[in-house]
Amino acid sequence: LGKVVTRITLVGALFLGVAAVLPLVMRAITGIASLAIGGTAVIIVVQVVLDLARKLDAQIAMREY
Repeated sequence: LGKVVTRITLVGALFLGVAAVLPLVMRAITGIASLAIGGTAVIIVVQVVLDLARKLDAQIAMREY
């Protein structure tokens, strides 16, 4: 159980690190200064999309019964 928790924590930490650095990398690659979206905004958008998908799945499951 300890190994599983460690792996999940590691994957989550890597994701958050990539999400925090991704806007800076994209701004450096494209050279577009107006890419001002921050890492926190990316994390929020991902969470909203995941929550929406979860709610849609629950609604579909409710209609089947």
